[in-house]
Amino acid sequence: MKRISFLLKVKPDRIEEYKDRHKAVWPEMLAALNRTGWYNYSLFIRQDGLLVGYFETPESLKAAQDGMAKEEINARWQAMMAPYFEALGDLKPDESMLELEEVFHLD
Repeated sequence: MKRISFLLKVKPDRIEEYKDRHKAVWPEMLAALNRTGWYNYSLFIRQDGLLVGYFETPESLKAAQDGMAKEEINARWQAMMAPYFEALGDLKPDESMLELEEVFHLD
């Protein structure tokens, strides 16, 4: 499994609402993530909105993103979540993930 960590930036005035949305992720979205190789998925947020994501996948971030791009539920989720993020431009949130390089892992 490849470990993936990424960054996004949530608008500071939308942090609480963003956290509330993740208390009830749609079951169809959870199933799609599982089907497309997003395992052990976690999100962490700093008070200023810096969001750090982590998940494990068989291949790569791109392969996991490509799998989700084929899921209809993902398009609806991304459209709903887009207003929470800073600096997306014309991209969806899942297309704006800045992947971090892993430099150490304790086995």
